[in-house]
Amino acid sequence: MIPEVKKEIIDLGNGRSISLETGKLAKQADGSVVVRMGDAMLLATVVSARTSNPDIDFLPLTVDYREKFAAAGRFPGGFLKREARPSDQEILTMRLVDRVLRPLFPKDYHAETQVMIQLMSHDENVMPDALAGLAASACLALSDIPFDGPISETRVGRLNGEFIINPSKAELEDCDMDIMVGATIDSVSMVEGEMDEVSEKEMAEAIKFAHEAIKVQIEAQNSLVAQVGAKETREYEPEKENEEMAQKIYDFAYSKCYDIAKDGTSKSERGEQFAAVKEACQELFTEEELEENGDLIGKYFGKAQKEAVRNLILDEKIRLDGRKPTDIRPIWCEIDYLPSTHGSSIFTRGETQALATVTLGTSREVNVIDRPTEQGEEKFYLHYNFPPFSTGEARPIRGTSRREVGHGNLAQRALKKVLPSDFPYTVRVVSEVLESNGSSSMATVCAGTMALMDAGVPLKKPVSGIAMGLISDGAKFAVLSDILGDEDHLGDMDFKVTGTEDGITACQMDIKIKGLSYEILEQALEQARDGRMHILGKITETIPTAAEHVKAHAPKIVKVEIPKEFIGAVIGPGGKNIQALQEETKTEIVIDEVDDLGIVEILGVDQDGIDKAIQSVQNVTFAPVEGETYKVKVVKILDFGAVIEFVPGKDSLLHISELDWKRVEKVTDYVNLGDEIEVKYIGLDPRTKKPKVSRKALLPRPPRQEKKKPQENK
Repeated sequence: MIPEVKKEIIDLGNGRSISLETGKLAKQADGSVVVRMGDAMLLATVVSARTSNPDIDFLPLTVDYREKFAAAGRFPGGFLKREARPSDQEILTMRLVDRVLRPLFPKDYHAETQVMIQLMSHDENVMPDALAGLAASACLALSDIPFDGPISETRVGRLNGEFIINPSKAELEDCDMDIMVGATIDSVSMVEGEMDEVSEKEMAEAIKFAHEAIKVQIEAQNSLVAQVGAKETREYEPEKENEEMAQKIYDFAYSKCYDIAKDGTSKSERGEQFAAVKEACQELFTEEELEENGDLIGKYFGKAQKEAVRNLILDEKIRLDGRKPTDIRPIWCEIDYLPSTHGSSIFTRGETQALATVTLGTSREVNVIDRPTEQGEEKFYLHYNFPPFSTGEARPIRGTSRREVGHGNLAQRALKKVLPSDFPYTVRVVSEVLESNGSSSMATVCAGTMALMDAGVPLKKPVSGIAMGLISDGAKFAVLSDILGDEDHLGDMDFKVTGTEDGITACQMDIKIKGLSYEILEQALEQARDGRMHILGKITETIPTAAEHVKAHAPKIVKVEIPKEFIGAVIGPGGKNIQALQEETKTEIVIDEVDDLGIVEILGVDQDGIDKAIQSVQNVTFAPVEGETYKVKVVKILDFGAVIEFVPGKDSLLHISELDWKRVEKVTDYVNLGDEIEVKYIGLDPRTKKPKVSRKALLPRPPRQEKKKPQENK
């Protein structure tokens, strides 16, 4: 049976378009759609279980995004010739889509739900991650799963002052702004990106521009659903509710939670006091009531606690730790804490602490990127670690979490904008979060800035970061600077922004309420700038400028350019020469071929060893220039001349006839073994094709004696 295919086109202008197609592929899924732009094609499907586990009180949503190597006509690298675990970039795309979708499912919908997006065909002029949100939303809109969408996501770049929707990778390299925006028809819900020190106003304009494009994409989804025929939303069993119990807990707990929140205690003290009130709620009910509805106590207590804390902030402008909305927690910083690292720092803000280290290396230590849609190298990368003890927990450690990948990427984007392009080292920053109570990713940015400066990396400008929050009841609102972990959980917005004194370098925003006005967004951006400047002041008090030199125990790196035909000679057969040189000089040597040159990187701690390695490389490539004078060493005496050495491994014969203008009977009357003399290089001997040098060419030529004429006969 020939499938009935429905299709909708989105015009992007400049001859570009996006098509949405359904009815041909994956028809057993609850919803499926193929999104195409150019030759890039993504298949998105969604399936949700018809029943839910009664013990689960959250939405078990999985968003999975994969780029298939076959889509780009490539084989997977490594020994295992099939796609395995997702790359960091795939994980970041999954997180972007999840953050926009998750808030739009009903609060009481707890069925296992799986959204799968896969790149089936790649186009080098299309960045597929910008289409993933559109694809996920379209397949949900076509299903009967309860979902308050559609939504879409789009990338905005700014090239020569003009905004572009979904720029190509080549265009993006020349853009001064790269942001991804996710939104519904009436509300922006997610922003993430990096910028070249743009202003708050420029960023707000980019978000508005993206939202207008998203509205068009949402209308296209609605049109496609209308073509197919909208499905009636499936019925599902809602959460168990008991209004009488909810009211009883609210009446008992609300005022107590309000008073605890107003005390301005520490995280641990506050947690113990809230836990005691929650425990006391148990005593409000009989054993029979607890047996039947005891599992609802935590839910209803949480609602009362959340409302109390939010009202305290809105009505009295007092936060959980006693601060006013614009206050920043106390900050202390330290650099050069770890004696053996190439650079280190501690940044502590309130109960959040990050310890950052910097390691300097050669191009051999670059982070190699090998994905179907991108191949390349990163000379700067940042890793973020969030161990359980940072929040006082003991839990299983199962590799790097998606959250750690996301937070590390945000901090990396914030800092890479200020690294000098000509810095010769590969740079790795590692942030160890040692304490966490809100915005450890922003602490990572601040600690990373100081560690880089401590390591002698000449940053263009220092960078600081801050996390902003929002509490709003529709009529009143409060923008919160430097939010706590609890404020993130109970608030309506989590907005992280990083930048220098001259502008924003990266941001990440999640908005949990509909209809956030741009006025509030712009106020949050301005308030964030004030907070960033305050934190930046603390950083520059600790380390005003980058260290002039790398540390004594850190490696120094020198680059030497050689003609590419000498690369083999430097390396030697089977790497023999270069290995011996590294062993002798205690250096690490890396050679890359770039155009017609060999770029030799020499990395070492001891300057004498580096100098010796440089000289050895230069010796291999040494070639005398005809007519030039050289200081050489006599390394061998022969009956018919002396062997001289320009540099080790490059010698020539100084023939006896070239020692002096007058006849030389004995070589050692003029030069001896070990002597250093000057000679002139006079080119290749046309007969032997060997280099020819002369000592006499540098000596004054004696006047020519005229021959006497014989006497004439008288």
